[in-house]
Amino acid sequence: MIKRVAGVAVTLALSAAPAFAQTIYAIDRADILVGAKFDFKVELPGVVDQARLKVTLNGADYATAFGQSGTFTEREAGKDQSALLLRDVSLARPGQVAVEVSDGTQSRKVTWTVYDTGARKARNVILFIGDGMSPSHRVAARILSKGIAEGKSRGKLAIDDMPHMALVATAGSDSIITDSANAASAYATGHKAAVNALGVYADRTPDPLDDPRVETIASLAKRRAGLAVGIVTNTEVEDATPAAMVAHTRRRAAYDAIVAQYFDAKPDVLMGGGSANFLPQSTSGSKRKDDIDYLARFRDAGYAVATTAGELATLAAKADTCQLLGLFAAGNMDGALDRKFLKGGGVRKFPEQPDLTEQVQAALAVLSKHESGFFLMVESGLIDKYALLLDMERAVYDAIMLDNAVRLAKDWAKARNDDTLILVVADHNHPNSLVGTINDDMAATPNVPLRERVGVYEKAGFPNYPAPDAEGYPSRVDVSRRLAIFSASLPDHYETFRPKLDDPNEPTVKGDQPDTFKANDKYKDVPGVVLRFGNLPAMIGASVHSGEDVILTATGPGSERVHGSMDNTEVFRVMVEALGLGAGK
Repeated sequence: MIKRVAGVAVTLALSAAPAFAQTIYAIDRADILVGAKFDFKVELPGVVDQARLKVTLNGADYATAFGQSGTFTEREAGKDQSALLLRDVSLARPGQVAVEVSDGTQSRKVTWTVYDTGARKARNVILFIGDGMSPSHRVAARILSKGIAEGKSRGKLAIDDMPHMALVATAGSDSIITDSANAASAYATGHKAAVNALGVYADRTPDPLDDPRVETIASLAKRRAGLAVGIVTNTEVEDATPAAMVAHTRRRAAYDAIVAQYFDAKPDVLMGGGSANFLPQSTSGSKRKDDIDYLARFRDAGYAVATTAGELATLAAKADTCQLLGLFAAGNMDGALDRKFLKGGGVRKFPEQPDLTEQVQAALAVLSKHESGFFLMVESGLIDKYALLLDMERAVYDAIMLDNAVRLAKDWAKARNDDTLILVVADHNHPNSLVGTINDDMAATPNVPLRERVGVYEKAGFPNYPAPDAEGYPSRVDVSRRLAIFSASLPDHYETFRPKLDDPNEPTVKGDQPDTFKANDKYKDVPGVVLRFGNLPAMIGASVHSGEDVILTATGPGSERVHGSMDNTEVFRVMVEALGLGAGK
C-alpha cells in the first residue's frame, strides 16, 4: 500500500492573501455560473465603521443585489480587521458584474463574468484525472502498451484517440504551481483556489472549515438536475482530488472533516482506499480522532459496502444496489505493477484490491440505474505519488491502467448512443522527461556509474520490454534496455537507474536537522549507484509539481468546446454546459 504522500505544499503556509486595500471573494475576473451558490466575503485590512462601509454590485447595494444582508464582524479572529460575509448567494442573470467596496478611505473594484448554459447536450459526464500525468507518462504508456517499431507506434492510447484536444493552464490563485487540491478544485468549481484548498477561497481566519465556499459540480448536478454522482479513485477517498468533488476546506489534510462532508453530500458511488478515517478511533488501524463509525453510518443510510474486488463485483451486479461505498485499503491502494506483477507495497495486507477498470465497471453499473444520468469522476491518483517518489515504472503502469479504464468507458458510451461526455486530463504536471534508454542487464556490475549507460539520440534505440499482455502491461520492467525518464526536480538521493522490484521507491529519509530530508542509505550500495545532490531545498523530501500546461482530450456531446489553450477553470464550464446546469434548468 502506498503511504500517504502529501504534496510538499502541505508543509507550507495554508494561504497567502493578496496585498490589496480590501480582499474580495469571489476574486477578480472570476467566472460564475448563473444559479451556482457561493459565499461572498470582503476582508478589510483594519477596523472599519460599518456605517461607512459601502459595497455595491453594478451600482446596487449588495443586500439588494443578493437578496440578503451580510454578517459584519468588526474584529475578525480577534484582530484589528473587519469583514463582511454572506453565505450561499447566487446570481440570476448572465453578464458582467462590477463589485465595488469602499470604507470611506480606501476602495477596490473587481469584475466577475456571470454565464448561463444552453440546453442539456449530454446525459452523463465522466471526468478522468490522471493525477500528475505528464506527457512523458503518456508517451511511455503508449510505448509499453502498444509497442513501437521503426519510429512508429503500433497503436493509439484510448486517452489520445479522441477528436478534441487542448492545453490547460494550471496555476492557482496564490502560486504559479498548484497542488492536487486547488487544481482539482478548479475543475470541480470553476473557481481558482489556493494551494491546499478544496472548494473554498482561502481566507485569513485560522479555522480551515469557515472559508468562503463555492459550489461543486457534484452539488450542482444533484441540486439542479437530479443527477447521480460517482467518485472513484485508487488513492484514499479523502485525498485531494476525489475530495475536491464535494469538500469545502482550505486544509486538504482534514480527513475526518472530509469524511463527514462525504456523508452529508452522499455521492451515489464512492470508491478507493482510506478506510482508516471511516472507523472509530477505538478500532484497530483507525486514524480518526473521535468515535464516529462512518462505515456504519453509510450502511445505515442504505449503502452497499464492498471491501474486496469480489464483493464489489457481486454488489454492483445486484439490481437493488443504487448506492455503493467501496473501501479497499486502510490508506492508498496499490498500483498496477505491484498488484499484478511484483506483489509489493500493501498487496500482502490487502490482496483483493480491485483494478481501476473493475472500479469503473462497477460504478457505471450502479450509476446507470439512475434515470436522470450522472456525473462521475475517476482518478488514477498514484501516477502523481509515484512521480513524487521518482518511481517512474510504477507511474507508467498506472497511466496504462488509466487508459484501460478510459477505453472501457468509451466502449460503454458507444453502446449507449454516445450520450456521454468523456474528458481525460491531468490536474498538474511533473517535470519529467523521457530522454532515451538505460542499457543495463540488471546483473551485478562493477561500481561504474550507470549514467554512462544512458543512451541518447541514436544510442537510445528502442526499449526491449516483453510484448504486452491483453491489458497492455509488459510482464517485466527489469529488462536490459529500459526507458530513461528523469525528473528536473530532485531532493538529495541515490540514483540507481533501476526499477524498484521490492517496494515503491523511498528516495529520502528524515534528515539530521529538524524538518529536513537526506538521501536514503537503503540504495547506496546498489552497483553503479550515483549520489545525486538535489536542486530542491533540504525541507523537501520528494520531487515536486511543475507549472507546464497539461493535456486535455475529450469526446462526446459538448466536447467541441475543448480546443486550443484553456484555463483549468474552463474544464468546469465545459462540463456544466454539456449538462445544461444553468439557471434555466
